[in-house]
Amino acid sequence: MYEKSPKIKNKKHLIYVSTLKCCLAKVDYFGCSHVIQAHHLLKPEYGVRGMGMKASDNNAVPLCQHHHTLLHDKFGNEDEFWVRFGLREDYGRKMAKDIWRRSPHKNT
Repeated sequence: MYEKSPKIKNKKHLIYVSTLKCCLAKVDYFGCSHVIQAHHLLKPEYGVRGMGMKASDNNAVPLCQHHHTLLHDKFGNEDEFWVRFGLREDYGRKMAKDIWRRSPHKNT
């Protein structure tokens, strides 16, 4: 699952991610605060994440403030978090990959 790759830092991409709808809006619309933040995956598809290290910016998904806080403060385990909302364990990784593929800033 994990692949060594250079760390990608791309502020424009993170801003782009924060303009998208919360990735849980379809399954928990009424719980969504609609204030969007770019969440760096805890279990990234590409690269690694360690103690005190964020995943590369190409491993970011849009989460509203409510869901972002819920993930970090109540769950901690990202795969279980997605499953709690009726999604597959790899939902975040697949979404981040698709968002990066569509990002107008991936080559900047």
